[in-house]
Amino acid sequence: MGSPKSPAGRRYMARMMPAMLLYVAVLFGSIYILRHLEPGGLLIWIVAVAPAVPIIGAIVAMGLYMAEETDEFLRATMAQSMLWGIGVTITLCTIWGFLENADLLPHPPLYLIFPLFCASFGLAQPFVSRRYR
Repeated sequence: MGSPKSPAGRRYMARMMPAMLLYVAVLFGSIYILRHLEPGGLLIWIVAVAPAVPIIGAIVAMGLYMAEETDEFLRATMAQSMLWGIGVTITLCTIWGFLENADLLPHPPLYLIFPLFCASFGLAQPFVSRRYR
């Protein structure tokens, strides 16, 4: 996402990369604590939700990029790619939900929705950009 050549793209990368690295570290730390240390009370809630904080940071980085990018073409292709990513994510989750309701598929963890969106969004970008070439 974003052109690393633009100032907004560089700021996006400077925000997104630490958020994703922090996400991986917090996720592994959270899993370890939940499985091996068996926290209780308020601590279990904090540990369980901790991996969501860097994801929120990544979402904020995406929003800031959209607000800061001055190149209208880059913003438009990004918005279209995000819409395709959201559309694919909602479609797959809806279909899965109906199949799950009929006991044809298992219940997946909801935390996989953001990675599904990111994958759909990322896969949409070259197709959206190619449309204008």
